Formats: sequence, C-alpha cells, structure tokens
Amino acid sequence: MMPSRRLLLRAFAFSLAGAFGTRGFAQDRHATARENLLREIESDMRATARDTGYSTLSLAVRRALATVARERFVPPHLAELAYENRPLPIGEGQTISQPFIVALMTELLQPKPDHVVLEVGTGSGYQAAVLAECVAKVYSIEIVAPLAQRARAALDAAGYRNVETRIGDGYQGWPEAAPFDGIVVTAAPDHVPPRLIEQLKPRGRLVIPVGPHRATQELLVIEAGSDGRTVTRRTIAVRFVPLTR
Repeated sequence: MMPSRRLLLRAFAFSLAGAFGTRGFAQDRHATARENLLREIESDMRATARDTGYSTLSLAVRRALATVARERFVPPHLAELAYENRPLPIGEGQTISQPFIVALMTELLQPKPDHVVLEVGTGSGYQAAVLAECVAKVYSIEIVAPLAQRARAALDAAGYRNVETRIGDGYQGWPEAAPFDGIVVTAAPDHVPPRLIEQLKPRGRLVIPVGPHRATQELLVIEAGSDGRTVTRRTIAVRFVPLTR
C-alpha cells in the first residue's frame, strides 16, 4: 500500500528538522541560501587553511551555521541579504561579522558541548547564537546599550536560553562567571586585554583580533597553559571595529 501524500510530506519535514534543528527548519524559505553560504564558507576555509590550520568546518560548527537564522540578527530591511558572505550594518556604527569570520572564530575556539564561553562584543547577537548551538553556556557583553537590547530581544525570540547578556566594558571580562573554556572577542583592541587572559581556564582559548583602528589587524589564538604561561598563534589578517572602552 502506497503511503499518502500527507504522510510523505510529514516524513520529509521531520527529516529536514533532524538535519537542521527546529530553529533552522522554522526558517526553511532561506534553506537554499544557507546551503549556498555554507559552500562559500567551506571554500574560504580551504583557501585560508595554511594560515588557520583548518581546511573544513567541523560537524558541530556546520550544524550551528545551518541552524541559526541569521536573518533574525540583521535589520529587517537587510533580511534578504542575510546569507551573503559579507558583513552588514546593524546600526550605532557597528556591523554583523562576515559569516566566514564567525565560522572561523568559532572553529578556532574549539567549542565542546560542556564548555562555558565568554563573548566580548554581543553586537547583533549572531555570534552568540552560533556559540550557543555548540556549547553549554554563553556569557556575552556589549558596551553599546541599544545594540545589547536588540541582541537580547533577537536571542529571546530565537529561543536561546543558554545565553546570558549584560551591558558593560568587555575589556574587563566577566570575572564572576570566570574561568572560561573559551573567550571570543568580536572587536579589535590595540593590545590583548590582560584581564581576559586571567579569566581563561588552563588550556582555554582566547580568539581575538588585535591591531590599530582603520588598519589591518591580526586574528590571534591564545591558549592558556596549566603553568600560567600562554602560547600565541597568528592566523589571518582581518578588519574589525575597535574595542570600545
């Protein structure tokens, strides 16, 4: 006996939900755009592999990028551009990062399901959402109050309950929630904030762009040793907005 059309459609819906998660499936009119973006990101990963050490996306990060609805984290009039592989303005002189950079920074952090991580620079909330798909808990700080409020609303609307946000100076980190398995900074200071190093667990990673404003910066990966020393690795040249004090 042939299954009914309704049953076939229902089975197909469940298979998509399993592949992309319920949040991604809910936004399925963007599914093709998301897949095209993922192919572009994979191409960028291969092109930069010599400098980054990563030639492909891990399953966890790929799933996170396929699940998070980026259109929720951009201004409504830019929603149709959400899956282009480029930064977009989000107001207050700030931008949502290029998806490839979000993917790469997440990979460099080496997130695990039991990790607790800190994000400095909530911005739109998109990077926090991607991290939230990969780890147990995300703490995120934003110094620009209107951005922090909009990001919180977007994260709540998307159902991210494992992201805690606050308005404040990210240079100081989040001492009462430390230590962290990883810290990612989405704005560029001209030097590495020492308080962030202090808030890493042994073998924890800090992923941070460092360099002068209006110039090329370096994306660094800093790993904390159990003896208090750190190991720094340079990856690729980037361009971020400055870390505001």
